[in-house]
Amino acid sequence: MKVAFFTALLLASPTALAQSTPGTGDSSLGELLYSTHCGACHTTQVHWRDKKLATDWASLKAQVTRWQANTRLGWNDGEIAEVAGYLNRRYYHFPEPGKQASLRSRN
Repeated sequence: MKVAFFTALLLASPTALAQSTPGTGDSSLGELLYSTHCGACHTTQVHWRDKKLATDWASLKAQVTRWQANTRLGWNDGEIAEVAGYLNRRYYHFPEPGKQASLRSRN
């Protein structure tokens, strides 16, 4: 009985995480995808180097799109946005087009 409970718990955890709303920053899906698929090659220094390829939000998303395609991950647009959003919040702090409009509408 205990084995079945823990198995169900383990199986439900990734599902609950994957069902979060893409691009909202409410989940750690971007962090999970990045650490699982990118973290082995990308150390923190890659985001701080002088010749970084990500210079704004659009180029950051383009780099995430490029690398997930190069490694054949098959991420959808929401997953790409989650990873780009995670990297942006963690390292880059570029203005995100959708976030700026929602911030202005609250004021």
